[in-house]
Amino acid sequence: MTDLDPVIHTPARLRIMTTLDEALEDGDEIAFPALQKMLAMTSGNLTSHLAKLEDAGYVAIAKTFAGKKPVTLISLTPAGRGAFRAYRTTLLDILGGSR
Repeated sequence: MTDLDPVIHTPARLRIMTTLDEALEDGDEIAFPALQKMLAMTSGNLTSHLAKLEDAGYVAIAKTFAGKKPVTLISLTPAGRGAFRAYRTTLLDILGGSR
């Protein structure tokens, strides 16, 4: 049996990856406050989990400005989308095999 990806398997990161996979089309980005609101996570908690996902190459984080206001944008990378879908397939295989 294939092991579940430990980067994604943490509950908070699984929620982040699920939300990004459902909310974003390829190439789309979401602003940090919008993602934070969708997940009902604290800023610090979301930031730390996004950093781990970024280190794994699963999300990209871009910092830019809207006028003079800083904006942080998050996107799901192709590698991240692939890793999430592989995780989901593995999990469903495990759950299907438990019957």
